[in-house]
Amino acid sequence: MSETTVLPDVIRNVRRVPADIVRQLSEFPSSILADVAGRRGALHGRIQPLAPSMRCAGTAITVEVRPGDNLMIHAAMAIAQPGDIIVVDGKGDLSSALMGEIMSQQCVALGVAAVVIDGAVRDSEAIRALGFPMFAAGLNPNGPTKSISGRLNHPISIGGVTVHPGDLIVGDADGVTVVERDKAASLIALAHEKVKAETKRIAGIRNREALRPPWLDGALRAAGVIKGGETL
Repeated sequence: MSETTVLPDVIRNVRRVPADIVRQLSEFPSSILADVAGRRGALHGRIQPLAPSMRCAGTAITVEVRPGDNLMIHAAMAIAQPGDIIVVDGKGDLSSALMGEIMSQQCVALGVAAVVIDGAVRDSEAIRALGFPMFAAGLNPNGPTKSISGRLNHPISIGGVTVHPGDLIVGDADGVTVVERDKAASLIALAHEKVKAETKRIAGIRNREALRPPWLDGALRAAGVIKGGETL
C-alpha cells in the first residue's frame, strides 16, 4: 500500500495568481467575471461589503474556523502577503463577530487587500471610515474567542462556492466572485469581449435601435412559449 501524505493544518506556501493577471482582472466588475466564468463562482448574496464603495481584487488565503473563534484568522494575518485577501469559512454563524476595527487596522498595515467572511464582524462604522474592504454575512457586537484550532490554506466552502488558496477574489457592491487560479488568465479576453458586447447593447437601447435582445424569440421557441415561425 502506498503511504498517504497528511497535510498539516497550517500550510504556509501558496501558489498565487500572478500579480499582472490580478491587476488586469481587477478592472472588471464581479458580475462580468461571474458571467465569463460560466455563471459560477459568485458567493451567496448574504456576503456583502460593509459599504457599496468597497472594491477588492487579490489572491485568496483560505481560513476555516470554528463558529465564534478567530484564532486562525490571526494566523492567516501572520503569513499573509501584500495583495492577499483573507477568505474565512465562518460557517455562516452570526452569533459573534470574528473581526473588528483592530484587526482591520492590522490588515491595512500589512497590505492585506480585503477580508471576506461567511460570518459576522463588528465596528462597522470604524471599518467604513478606514475604507478597508470588508465583506461579511452580517454584524454582531459580541467578540470572539481565540482558543480553537482550525485550518489555514486548505480548500474551504464559503457562500456556496469552493475556494482554494491562491484563487482570484474580486469583490464590489454586487458581492464577491471567486475565479479558479488556473482559469484566471483565460478570462481576460473573455471579459473584454463581454464588456464590449454589453456596451454595444446598452448603446442600442439608448438610441432605440435595439430595444429587445436578438436571442429572445429563439429562446421563447426553445422553451415552448411560442411556436416555430411565431414572434412576439
